[in-house]
Amino acid sequence: MATIEMTGVRKSFGTTVALADLHLRIESGELVCLLGPSGCGKTTALRLLAGFERPDGGSIAVDGEDVTHVLPRHRGFGMVFQDYSLFPNLTARQNIAFGLKVRRTGGAETAATVDRLLGVTRLEQHADKYPHQMSGGQKQRVALARAIATQPRLLLLDEPLSALDAKVREHLREEIRRLQREVGVTTVFVTHDQHEAMAVADRVAVVRDGLIEQIDPPRTLYSRPASEFVASFVGTVNRLTAERSSSGRWLVLGAPVEAADAAQSDGTMRAVVRPEQLEVRGLAPTGGTVARVVGLSFLGAFTRATIDHPVEGVVIADILGESADELAVGDAVELRVRPGAGAVVLQ
Repeated sequence: MATIEMTGVRKSFGTTVALADLHLRIESGELVCLLGPSGCGKTTALRLLAGFERPDGGSIAVDGEDVTHVLPRHRGFGMVFQDYSLFPNLTARQNIAFGLKVRRTGGAETAATVDRLLGVTRLEQHADKYPHQMSGGQKQRVALARAIATQPRLLLLDEPLSALDAKVREHLREEIRRLQREVGVTTVFVTHDQHEAMAVADRVAVVRDGLIEQIDPPRTLYSRPASEFVASFVGTVNRLTAERSSSGRWLVLGAPVEAADAAQSDGTMRAVVRPEQLEVRGLAPTGGTVARVVGLSFLGAFTRATIDHPVEGVVIADILGESADELAVGDAVELRVRPGAGAVVLQ
């Protein structure tokens, strides 16, 4: 396990700035996800950590040791690629043992390590299979076992689940998290999938235009986004009008909300409200502003309602349980923010 620190790291490719003054500290044993859209710089950051690219400025340190210009093979890191990069002529057992043999680890120790990792990754029954005989999930577990066999100081995962189907991805991300905790290796996981990041990470760093927009535990990132970009990238959001009341409180859809960012502002602002923070009420005889249900999608644990609001336009609300059964497309309704919803008002 190791503590990693990237300080003021910059990297450009021609006139394209990939990273602009990136600062990132990863604690020993922590799993941090770099999350962001294509071209944001997250993969460049991973390649710089691995030593595959050299930064134009700044430094990279491992446990206080500057490794900025250390060659990849001398950094002691493990890496898993999205295309597995397994040796097709080697079995699962031989692939896992490869790094140990390169390091000339003793035969008995190599065999014991491989057997242990086959057990940890639940690959015992596939130990003697070649890559072409294994499923995508099995191959990815072999790649993961190979990467940690040499006890790396840092494990780098480059979108390791992107080539797999949804069900396998969901299962394997749980396996990765379990394995990472069991082994205790410091890990950086690059992904563009918000659900993946939120499911596996101790902290998620949202990257935008070569900078970290916010880094926090998943729950904090979701409930307290630092910017409108973070709010919209991590989950579904509505952008609604927020107005100051005469008492100084912020009102959204007529209900008071907690203003995290704009407490000193006056006038009209924009509030980021999650679909689950809204409630849809049947319109009372003396009801408020009339909105209309234009779509209902049953999604298992909840029903997603699309509401046409005369002031806010299209608004998305998630309705739990059977209360959605009382709604139909075309119904006139009233939208409200749930008490204590904690909408974040942004500039």
